[in-house]
Amino acid sequence: MRRLALLVIVLCLGLRPALAEGERAGDFDYYVLSLSWSPHWCALEGEARGSPQCARRAGWVVHGLWPQFEEGWPSFCRTTARDPSRRETAAMADVMGDGGNAWHQWRKHGRCSGLSAQDYFAAIRAAHAGVSQPEVFARMDRAFRLPASVVEEAFLEANPDWTPDMLTITCRDSRIQEARLCLTRELEPRTCGADVVRDCTMRDAVMEPVR
Repeated sequence: MRRLALLVIVLCLGLRPALAEGERAGDFDYYVLSLSWSPHWCALEGEARGSPQCARRAGWVVHGLWPQFEEGWPSFCRTTARDPSRRETAAMADVMGDGGNAWHQWRKHGRCSGLSAQDYFAAIRAAHAGVSQPEVFARMDRAFRLPASVVEEAFLEANPDWTPDMLTITCRDSRIQEARLCLTRELEPRTCGADVVRDCTMRDAVMEPVR
């Protein structure tokens, strides 16, 4: 009852919940392309899971392409789109690490895009291809401690058409975690919403080398 009352208040005030579930597919404002630093994820989670992503050299891997509201985001949306086959999700491993991640991203976020699974995965490939990844990180031969702002500056240098408010760097457990780029529905870089621009402020975040 308390949850229902809170939702009624939110709707009456004309506000959108920070996180919604089961909304109508295609109802969103922009995308967030999330690139995960694979050595970090493998060290904390992937190797323990036996993920095939961690058995190969990988740097920035697509975590997901997330439909976003100007404030908050939808998830697990209602859609009539057919779910992808195991073959189709496995085919995304080259950019998404493994087929399991591709399936999870479709289930939680892709259904909210209003696209078919095939078109959603094509959008992920197009968004990924539009990012010039800084080469310096792939050449690291050991772990470094560095300000998270250095990672952002490297992306901005590699992509001169971007501005700082289009990109955010996140950290987790004192490590560089992800680079998140905000994109229009047409996959062009754009300013992020206020709830997305929350840069990691660490000055000594660990960045592990590609292994």
